Amino acid sequence: MDSPADLRSLADTDVTVIGGGFGGLSTACYLADVGANVTLLEKNDQLGGRASRLEVDGFRFDMGPSWYLMPDVFERFFGHFDHEPSDYYDLTRLDPHYRIFFKDNDSVDMVPDRERNKEIFESYEPGAGERFEDYLEKSRENYEIGMEHFVYEDRTSLSDYLDWNVARHARGLSLLGSMQDHVERYFDHPKLQQIMQYTLVFLGGAPNNTPALYNLMSHVDFNMGVYYPEGGLGGVVDGIADLGEELGVDFRTDTPVSEIRGREGAFVTRTEDGQEFYSDSVVSNADYRHTEMELLPPEKRQYDADYWESRTYAPSAFLLYLGVEGDVDPLEHHTLILPTDWDDHFERIFENPSWPEDPAYYLCVPSETDDTVAPDGHSNLFALVPIAAGLEDTPERREQFRDLVLDDIEANTGVDLRDRIVVEESFCVNDFADRYNSTKGTALGLAHTLRQTALFRPPHHSSAVDGLYFTGAFTTPGIGVPMCLISGQLTAEAMAERAT
Repeated sequence: MDSPADLRSLADTDVTVIGGGFGGLSTACYLADVGANVTLLEKNDQLGGRASRLEVDGFRFDMGPSWYLMPDVFERFFGHFDHEPSDYYDLTRLDPHYRIFFKDNDSVDMVPDRERNKEIFESYEPGAGERFEDYLEKSRENYEIGMEHFVYEDRTSLSDYLDWNVARHARGLSLLGSMQDHVERYFDHPKLQQIMQYTLVFLGGAPNNTPALYNLMSHVDFNMGVYYPEGGLGGVVDGIADLGEELGVDFRTDTPVSEIRGREGAFVTRTEDGQEFYSDSVVSNADYRHTEMELLPPEKRQYDADYWESRTYAPSAFLLYLGVEGDVDPLEHHTLILPTDWDDHFERIFENPSWPEDPAYYLCVPSETDDTVAPDGHSNLFALVPIAAGLEDTPERREQFRDLVLDDIEANTGVDLRDRIVVEESFCVNDFADRYNSTKGTALGLAHTLRQTALFRPPHHSSAVDGLYFTGAFTTPGIGVPMCLISGQLTAEAMAERAT
């Protein structure tokens, strides 16, 4: 079992962690494990950050992430502490992994059986079955090399990439070009291209602006599998929080931070209710821009307002959490509804921000797998539509879009929900901004564009304040629950490097 760099230099230091998302939880665990005194301050009433839970009238919804991917990352994380995920939650492999409804009365299931998936690809395009095998082999290679040498190792400067050993590992990786270019080299059929690109939603990108390297997500999808953790993603949060408590982390919820002052060895973190927490160092898992622009004085900021305005943000989302009478067949646990041409939807996210008229979206029905998330005789469902960050979010606009989404679900899946809804809540741009201090209401953070990947993302260590660190989706390795877990390790390593 590979382990992070030696963190023992952090023993007996006092650390305040701001934010209890996966990045903050991970960092706190690594630090507490070597004997640091860690206090984690969380703004909201529960840990997990965007992986919050909503409980209403017997329904329990994962409010944010709902896909359990890259199980090796969770195994490696818990393994560092001599545990395994099953010490805290059980996993169920989904079959099918997901169902796709195309908006031309066609549908397809992606399943754990690789040969069956190969046959499906061949049915759309002669020769695509063999190219599917070739694509997955390249995806596997990118995953294995990329994870070990470019994800778990934080390469923060251009000189890191000019090193011969790095170049040796990088040779053959799909480092140049976009996902669109890469996929087109293997498949002509637009539906096959979409199947290989839908995971970009988890990275907050579009086919034409996401590096081809992220074809590694197809290895995650087809070779590693899609799982459901006991209790949903909220159950994973509970597991990591339990681990943190075992290691000695002091968790404080309902404790929004208002100010960070001081320097290495003499920080004070103030909360909105007047509490003060003194520490040797501070780690922020809060929104990076919010931390710099709202919690620090101007002279302590690495970036100005123009920098943050010039960034490309991952989408926000329009979410509907629905408790429904009866079943919702033919929906599966994970269901995607895709237009036959989704270019317009991505253009309305990145090029011409506006509410989509023909949206691509995702439906999650955990009650297909877990009978604890809804009362007997009911289904638990949420709809997630990626939309541009920063869109105007009014009650009237939400109501109009809600009707559009319900109509679209019925038209393209045959499931009529309107007269069966017994619980309904929405969440959108303003809620992301209010609940998570999220820049422009982004649901994810900085998009993984060609200019915002690897060393081009904001650093883990502040260049303006010694002893101030960052973790989570704005930093490397980036967006997604597994990546945020890894960011906690990278942040702890950065702290240890500067403490020696």
